Amino acid sequence: MKTYTKSPEALAKLTSEQRRVTQQSDTEPPGTGKYLDHHEPGIYVDIVSGEPLFASGDKFESGCGWPSFTKPIVPAYVNELRDTAHGMVRTEVRSKHGDSHLGHVFADGPSDRGGLRYCINSASLRFIHRDAMAAEGYGEYLNQVEEV
Repeated sequence: MKTYTKSPEALAKLTSEQRRVTQQSDTEPPGTGKYLDHHEPGIYVDIVSGEPLFASGDKFESGCGWPSFTKPIVPAYVNELRDTAHGMVRTEVRSKHGDSHLGHVFADGPSDRGGLRYCINSASLRFIHRDAMAAEGYGEYLNQVEEV
């Protein structure tokens, strides 16, 4: 079983945008994230800790300007917190082990897939293609990756 941690080495490898988003709870501009129009099979992991967060089969086009997912791979790896910043009440999502700001979850997702929309910053993610998952230690999650 892999362990997932937030290490000084991982933080040192972050770009300025990744640091700003994950460590300072910022948001990348809408429509700019590298995973917005990404459609390959695999999983998205926390850029800081490597913990598995979302599967490609749970990704959908929401039109919101950020990658959107219907559910996390392992719900226990995604913490949901009340966010009252910017004069709104929202639910922030953060990775459990990396404590990275990921984005927010809203109740306006596809009703036939649970009704949730996890609106996630690309800067908080690293994609692992299905073909590389076993080699990178994520083989146990292959059953969650469907053709997209």
